[in-house]
Amino acid sequence: MRTRDALAYSVENLAAHKLRSALTMLGMMFGVGAVVAMLSIGAGAEQEALAMIERLGLRNLVVRSKTLDGTELAEARRKSMGLSMRDIDAIKEAVPDVEYVAARVAIEPWIVLAEGNKTDAKLLGVSEDWPDVVAVTLAEGRFLDAKDRLEHAQVCVLGASARRDLFGVGPAVGEAVKVNDVWLEVVGVLSPESEGGSSFQGVSLGSTAREIYAPVSTALRKFERDKDKAPLEEVIVRLADKDAARSTAGVLATLLDRLHNGVADYELVVPESLLRQSQKTQRLFNLVMGCIAGISLVVGGIGIMNIMLASVLEQTREIGVRRAVGARRRDIRFQFLAAAFTISLIGGALGVVLGAAIAKGVALATGWPTVVTLSSIALATGVSGAVGVASGFYPAQNAAALDPVEALRYE
Repeated sequence: MRTRDALAYSVENLAAHKLRSALTMLGMMFGVGAVVAMLSIGAGAEQEALAMIERLGLRNLVVRSKTLDGTELAEARRKSMGLSMRDIDAIKEAVPDVEYVAARVAIEPWIVLAEGNKTDAKLLGVSEDWPDVVAVTLAEGRFLDAKDRLEHAQVCVLGASARRDLFGVGPAVGEAVKVNDVWLEVVGVLSPESEGGSSFQGVSLGSTAREIYAPVSTALRKFERDKDKAPLEEVIVRLADKDAARSTAGVLATLLDRLHNGVADYELVVPESLLRQSQKTQRLFNLVMGCIAGISLVVGGIGIMNIMLASVLEQTREIGVRRAVGARRRDIRFQFLAAAFTISLIGGALGVVLGAAIAKGVALATGWPTVVTLSSIALATGVSGAVGVASGFYPAQNAAALDPVEALRYE
């Protein structure tokens, strides 16, 4: 029997039993839909994680000051002043393969104004290497430089939203901004491309849109801060070779432990390790979700086997007639396998549409990114086709094994 004839016969047979065929396809449709939806959600999560890691930088090592309070803070400060500029100098001198070391400290201003306009932007004191380790781009002017830091210059760079709040569409570079009691001259403005804002595994990736950058030395000397807090909140170390991240992290941890007299008032984040952990977690997620969704495919396969067994009983006399006029056992077997494959194929195609719709609905409802990939569609439809053929094999074998004489006598 030719493949085209077998498929045409299968479609005719399915059309003759519309309701039964539709109910059987539902199992495959929901199974494939679940697989596609789960893999799409997983792919979206993986893409988001990779984007976050890219922002952190695979060549970066992030040292963040821990939040301490009460007795714990008092005990820590007796032995360690916390993350400071001294650590930066030591890192540059003692840690190998270092390209840049950038510092950051946050100031919570009670007022930020210019030309009568106000903004709720926060002030960050950063070193001149900050753009080299963090993804920020300039739209106007320049960024802070080493001279600004050494002279404690009262200059600043505005985020895009802070600029709009304070100056609207007017010029900003060269104008003055008052932060608390300190006047800062605007020397640059960041582009909206630098805007973002999120976090990944506890590491903040805040938006630059409502931030104002000043030299770290200016922030430390000319603005009031809680004296019990560490001078710096974050130090980012950019390495020349990303493959050296984990080994260099060990050297850096040993150095900081000595500088802080064994006080654990900081934490070291290795983005490259975060990436590996994220990928491991993602593989586990895909495996578990795939297995759960695969159960639906198995249920759909059972439904196909059930309808095919019923079809064999219904067509027993027809099978006898076909065998009597010369049809071979393999022709009968192929006929029923083609019918099972057709059911799974149509159900799988509908399932792909359903899965894509579910993924889109999840993205719209939760803001969680989803990505429907060709690999997830190919995997789901391939598995559904295999399940369909496997489910149809036993009924097809039963049909092929029927004795023509007995089949002709069947009522």
